Amino acid sequence: MRRSDNSTLGVGVRLSIGPGPGQGLDEVLSPALAASAAPLLTRREALLDRLTAPRVWDLVVVGGGATGLGVALQAAREGLKVALLEAQDFAQGTSSRSTKLVHGGVRYLAQGHWPLVREALHERRGLLERAPHLAQPLAFVMPTYRRGDQAFYGVGLKLYEWLAASASLGKTRFLNAQVTQASIPGVRSEGLRGGVEYWDGQFDDARLALALARSAAREGACVVNHVAVGGLLYENGRVAGVQAKDAEQGLAFDLKAACVINATGVWVDGLRLADGRQRDQPMTRLVTPSQGVHLVVDASFWPGDKALLVPKTADGRVLFAVPWLGKVLLGTTDTARLDAPSEPRPASEEVDWILKEAGRYLRKAPGRQDVLSAWAGLRPLVQVDSPSSSPSAKTQKISREHHVEVTGSGLVTVTGGKWTTYSVMAHDVLKQARRLVGLKAPLKTLAKEYPLIGAPNQDAGAHPLTGPGGAHLYGSEQCWLGSLPGAQVVLAPGLTEAMVRFAARFEYARSVEDVLARRSRCLFLDAALAKAVAPKVAYILRQELAIDPNLEAFQALADAYGRCP
Repeated sequence: MRRSDNSTLGVGVRLSIGPGPGQGLDEVLSPALAASAAPLLTRREALLDRLTAPRVWDLVVVGGGATGLGVALQAAREGLKVALLEAQDFAQGTSSRSTKLVHGGVRYLAQGHWPLVREALHERRGLLERAPHLAQPLAFVMPTYRRGDQAFYGVGLKLYEWLAASASLGKTRFLNAQVTQASIPGVRSEGLRGGVEYWDGQFDDARLALALARSAAREGACVVNHVAVGGLLYENGRVAGVQAKDAEQGLAFDLKAACVINATGVWVDGLRLADGRQRDQPMTRLVTPSQGVHLVVDASFWPGDKALLVPKTADGRVLFAVPWLGKVLLGTTDTARLDAPSEPRPASEEVDWILKEAGRYLRKAPGRQDVLSAWAGLRPLVQVDSPSSSPSAKTQKISREHHVEVTGSGLVTVTGGKWTTYSVMAHDVLKQARRLVGLKAPLKTLAKEYPLIGAPNQDAGAHPLTGPGGAHLYGSEQCWLGSLPGAQVVLAPGLTEAMVRFAARFEYARSVEDVLARRSRCLFLDAALAKAVAPKVAYILRQELAIDPNLEAFQALADAYGRCP
């Protein structure tokens, strides 16, 4: 392919996108293409060449979830030399398995943590502005069936709106029974007294993670997935880099760095405990995993574009029904686990609870046979005030939401937190790394807000995230997507042949799972459909990448998502 004059080798290649391999290039760009920045080509060979070239990085980030990607983007924007390594795919763990909500944390109001709520509400607004094609306002309705509940919860939600101040997304309203029924026609009407409507946000978590990764690359970071970190390098008792291995070719190599950030989420204890053994300083675990399960059903079970919130179920838990990308998410659970598998599965009792509680509030009660996809994610629960960190570790409790620890060897670990405040976490991590490890100061003065890759100039609300997915999720890059072969060839609802090619060329996709789980969200929305379309996706990936796209492994995974235990 012909490179444009502003190509950036090593990080990627800025292209004039043509018809495809072996077909030549369009020499004349459309006005829309000419007006938008060409996407960076994520050619793996070039990325690995740059990654393994002799140098000392200012910062190596281990982990490509929300936290690690946020740190890499912030550091790259500050002008630092940054590498990020992800053992699997970006957001493959917890960060792609959320309830898809961008929120301030209503539950913290009752606990009196108003400053935390205020901070998160303002971060919510910032996130929606950075990526309006992937994150948008969403109205919630909380139906009430008991006398006094509307006043009790309504006052709290009015306070929630007040704390947002200028960052508010909409007015909180008290609804009578008739208006509540009209607003959420899928709700059970028997005994309904009224409701409260309030506003939060929703997003496509995996595609937002991808936007962070690609934005970090645009700023000069070397961001690579499917490269695992197996250990740390030391010089004079201090962490001086990482030992890494390419998962595809088996190539092992070392990366030297002035600072290493351990941002591996629920799996942070792997590097922490290894660091403790290296220093002969025993450490116990910092994180306890908690499992959250979601079930996806057809939109007919919850028609409309507003979400359901039940703040207190029969056993005191929270239930959501969230319209998302043309389907409805039901959840979630909060189940402690002793292990942290890379692909957790829902337990039968978790499914029982979600279906039972959904049946109490939905006019049309779903059953196991109605579940299109069942999946689970692991949240890292941090016990900073327990004996979980070493006596020599300097642990800063940044907030109840996330925690930063710097050990005596200089390993920086960050865990906890939530998607909404990923940017705050990034600033806190870099602040602690500068204070305790000597990370280089920023080389640039930055604007407070910045658009992520794909952020459109026009109003993205014309395509709400409650409706089916499609080309609108690519924002300002829709014109480049449309220039690829197969732009009109529909493989499945919301998925074209061109989208698979775009994923392979510009979005780091290396397997059928990478495409159907996190570039498209087909696996999370309809596992049977994902399995059916997988052979076509595999064929296109073989054309684009000339590698085995692991079709059989994905089909087995789709079978697991399609089974409701």
